[in-house]
Amino acid sequence: MSCIDELDYEILLPATSIKDCADYIKRNFKEIYYVRQGYRIFDTYLIGSSSIPVAVDGDYVIIPYVKPCHGSFVLKIKGKMESKRLRAENTK
Repeated sequence: MSCIDELDYEILLPATSIKDCADYIKRNFKEIYYVRQGYRIFDTYLIGSSSIPVAVDGDYVIIPYVKPCHGSFVLKIKGKMESKRLRAENTK
C-alpha cells in the first residue's frame, strides 16, 4: 500500500471535519461519484460515511482524506487512470 504523502497532491481544504470535506466537494465540483467506505483509490482506503463523494476534474481526482491525529482534508491528486476507473466503476 502506498502512502498519500508519497503522491504529488494539493490541499484544497485543510484540517476540518469529514462532513465539511463532503460539503466542499459537492459545492465545488460537477462530476461527483459516491463510493462506499473503504473504497480503494491511489492504493489508499477512504474513511467516511457510507456514501463518500469523490470528484473528477479533468485528470485530477478530488478526495476527502482522513489523516489520523490531524483531521480531514480535501486533496486534489493527478490521476488519469484513477479517474477513468472511477467513471467505469461508479455512477454519479
